[in-house]
Amino acid sequence: MLHREQIPDTMRTRWRRGRLNLAGDVVRWAWDRAQHVGAIGPTSRKAQAFGHFGDGSVICFPAETIVNEYAISIGMGTVIAPYVALSAGWGPGQMDLPDGLVTIGDRCLIGRGSSIIGHASIVIGDDVWTGKDVHITDMNHGYEDLDLPIGRQHQPAGPISIGSGSWLGHGSSVLPGSTIGAHCVIGAGSVVTGDIPDNSVAVGVPARVIRHFEPGEGWIPSAPVLRLATART
Repeated sequence: MLHREQIPDTMRTRWRRGRLNLAGDVVRWAWDRAQHVGAIGPTSRKAQAFGHFGDGSVICFPAETIVNEYAISIGMGTVIAPYVALSAGWGPGQMDLPDGLVTIGDRCLIGRGSSIIGHASIVIGDDVWTGKDVHITDMNHGYEDLDLPIGRQHQPAGPISIGSGSWLGHGSSVLPGSTIGAHCVIGAGSVVTGDIPDNSVAVGVPARVIRHFEPGEGWIPSAPVLRLATART
């Protein structure tokens, strides 16, 4: 038998790599199993705690936060990616919340790392897809009392509605009182603070409509774009 000091360096390197590869295979297998077993599906005990959890829907593992799921409704065929926060109300255990305070429709896709935080009402239609790290909240902090920490100052909650068939780009935010119509695109990194009409593309901080679709006319640039084009000519 060869002693350790007699084993060529190349052989020791191969053995070390072999052990690391095997360990990596075990770790990846365990993580894949954890994701499969830890996902929340319609027949799981956790899903039964939701106000509604539609057939074919799944909350992927790991979920970042789930608070007061009894006031959260999820439609059919919806996929909620890992590390998503879903919250209704002010904190865990609040028992006076209405049904469907947070409602997510059928066949939606909520991107990895996103957050949906509802206090008054958040209604997301069918076939709404989001990119990663999208933030949707119907309440914000105020800044009026200089003697009170900003984290303890709250503005009134404003309901949010997102129309069916819309797409919210990576890193976008939807703030209290906003309404996004059907079949809208919200550009990556945009912040929605008001109303976006149906069949529109909106970008920026705050988000502004840059074009919209008119039946019989097609896509129409918004007025600011038209003025810019005129100025350049």
